[in-house]
Amino acid sequence: MSQHQTATGERPASHLFYQSRMRRPLADRAEGIYIWDEHGRKVIDGSSGAMVVNIGHSNRNVLDAMKRQMDKATFAYRLHFENQPAEDLARRLSGYMPEGLDRVFFVSGGSEAVESCLKLARQWALATDQPERWKVISRFPSYHGSTLGALAVTGYDALKKPFLPMLRDMPHIKAPTAYLDRDNLSMEERGIRYADMLEEKILEEGAESVLAFIMEPIGGASTGALVAPDSYYPRIREICDKHGILLIHDEVMSGAGRTGRYLGGDHWNCRPDIVALSKGLGAGYCPLGAMIAHSRLVKPVLDRGGFAHGYTYAGNPLACAAGLTVLDEIERQDLLGNATRIGALLKAELEGLAERYPFIGDVRGKGLLLAAEFVSDRNTMAPLPKALEAHQRVVDIAYERGLIIYSRRTRGGVEGDHFLVCPPMITTEAQVGEIVTILDATLAQLAGELSLPVGR
Repeated sequence: MSQHQTATGERPASHLFYQSRMRRPLADRAEGIYIWDEHGRKVIDGSSGAMVVNIGHSNRNVLDAMKRQMDKATFAYRLHFENQPAEDLARRLSGYMPEGLDRVFFVSGGSEAVESCLKLARQWALATDQPERWKVISRFPSYHGSTLGALAVTGYDALKKPFLPMLRDMPHIKAPTAYLDRDNLSMEERGIRYADMLEEKILEEGAESVLAFIMEPIGGASTGALVAPDSYYPRIREICDKHGILLIHDEVMSGAGRTGRYLGGDHWNCRPDIVALSKGLGAGYCPLGAMIAHSRLVKPVLDRGGFAHGYTYAGNPLACAAGLTVLDEIERQDLLGNATRIGALLKAELEGLAERYPFIGDVRGKGLLLAAEFVSDRNTMAPLPKALEAHQRVVDIAYERGLIIYSRRTRGGVEGDHFLVCPPMITTEAQVGEIVTILDATLAQLAGELSLPVGR
């Protein structure tokens, strides 16, 4: 009898708790884009966990590098020692950043990375004699993390509202959901209109009080791989420069190569002042994230007594050894190129499914950060009735059929449905076929259960 089973063959009650009481099978092993449970059932990891496992599971080179580091040292506290993996990874990361972003602060995850960005921005303002600047504008919907500071700039009601009495809510502007607009403007004009909402909000709040604007260059779970019109990005930079406001790019999900460029913002040659990275940086091998900042921000902060912030595992040598080898694998296997090629193929296949299933109103994203949104009417883009819980049901059906996908409420966490398909960057053309075959069957079953229309 398995140690995980009772005499009746049932698993014992768990002492763990997370978001709900839902139970899933025990994971036994993982390799490439596949995970096997304790009974030998194979599942395709079509979401790379939570868009984390960018280079696939159980990469031997990463595991070997971690073992070598484990044999030397697994922990060195930054106040007592520097360590070579952290030094090397910081230098390598700087080479992937826009010009001037060459100072790296390591953390353990995405929420910590965003929190660090907010704190550095504020301390920069203090160090440069601008104490009146403290407001950080963000977008609605958006998601920037689960700590109270990150939640303060998050625009996602379901996750934020319970904690509003405990945090200082920050200003928001509308996310650039141009695909929903029904007007006579071109996409370029829509992009400018959405960007100009930032300037309107800055003036409304008082430009002297605004510290920064934080955005995901390509949307994550809250907006389902949202891509703004091309005109949006340079206009945002122009507005920030005009008012002396810092531009923070949250690349926790879109960074580390997932979209076919190392940073999602690289598709538009964006020039942020601070970048938050995590997820694919450590690719699931070790908790790892980073804030990368322009040296002109870090210098005055250090000159005024130092950065009043830190985490116990910042720059952990084992995590950084993993991150270094993840970067090696991205380069060695040309995973940026593969994410571009395979992402284009997968997106085309998703668009093909949209032709068959009229309740898919939009397919979007870049590289292997892709999503499809459900609607009740393509002409109006009205969402499905939220009581249907379509976003959760499509995930459950796909899981039953051997495919993991990821979903969220599209419209501020309150209504609307989308699912993300974001397999590892090592995915092959044949594996795209496996994913799409299961998705097709999943959507057909969903349509039958919820009485949704199906085309030919």
